[in-house]
Amino acid sequence: MSNVGACSYDGRVTVTASRASSLVEDLNESQRAAVEHRGGPLLIVAGAGSGKTRVLTRRIAHLLATGDAQPGEILAITFTNKAAGEMKERVAELVGARARVMWVSTFHSACVRILRSESSRLGVTSGFTIYDQADSLRLMGMVLRDLDLDPKRYTPRSFLAQVSNFKNELIDFETCAARAVNHMEQTLAEAYGQYQSRLQRANAFDFDDLISGAVAVLQLFPEVAEHYRRRFRHILVDEYQDTNHAQYTLIKELVGQGTAQLPAGQLCVVGDADQSIYAFRGATIRNIEEFERDYPSARTIMLEQNYRSTQTILTAANAVIARNSSRRAKNLWTDSGQG
Repeated sequence: MSNVGACSYDGRVTVTASRASSLVEDLNESQRAAVEHRGGPLLIVAGAGSGKTRVLTRRIAHLLATGDAQPGEILAITFTNKAAGEMKERVAELVGARARVMWVSTFHSACVRILRSESSRLGVTSGFTIYDQADSLRLMGMVLRDLDLDPKRYTPRSFLAQVSNFKNELIDFETCAARAVNHMEQTLAEAYGQYQSRLQRANAFDFDDLISGAVAVLQLFPEVAEHYRRRFRHILVDEYQDTNHAQYTLIKELVGQGTAQLPAGQLCVVGDADQSIYAFRGATIRNIEEFERDYPSARTIMLEQNYRSTQTILTAANAVIARNSSRRAKNLWTDSGQG
């Protein structure tokens, strides 16, 4: 009986090893290193056209193939529904039905799932409504009318944009009011407070609240934070250069500081400061530029081989982005010829 068991076990090991090997055999050296990395935090600096989505999806499949993760332990986050959908499809092609157990989603979708379970702790029921931009503008307009403010001087769009900025920085209305030093700032703080009060009475969150609310339950309730840290042992974040302070804090809370009983989650982020496009909504390339300071044990892997453009185009791009003195040195190249 023991011999049969041994043969069966050896067979599984062989199949697993073969599967893991097949996931990296067509990758370049840097891509393979990123897929196979285990242990401390990992920063993948991925130039344009360097195959970052392939690396992320292969890394997920490789974690499963080697037995280093179970599907339910994986949280993969990106920015747009389109990107999340593409990642889901590509992961499903690699791992099959097990992909359904993973959380592969946008920041906001992941936070909705957390809040559906935990929102009662914030005084909102699990059936909360999510206000879109039009709903939020309408609500802010009502607040400003009730405050008897001149609609030409104090526009709902302007106030809502400023409130959004506060939420992206995790500044609540009490803190906003405490920091106000002039009439305009005091008026904004009052509008912010009434806007939040009306949202809560309507059993609703606006779009920015989804992330700040999830951060709040993780920070205010240690048992909630521990639950999600135990669940998500592997956290992968795409387009990390486009994260704002609230998103950055969310990831940090989910990873945790690590204790003897519960080690920090394994974090892998992919980004490129040269491709940041969301500064207008609070994104800061500081998050990627100072990743190694935030996570001293981090490893950085550069993906510089481009599979999309000719060398002539890449040489011109390298010359332009080299003018940014604060950027991490990176040199895109291709073996596709000059073009």
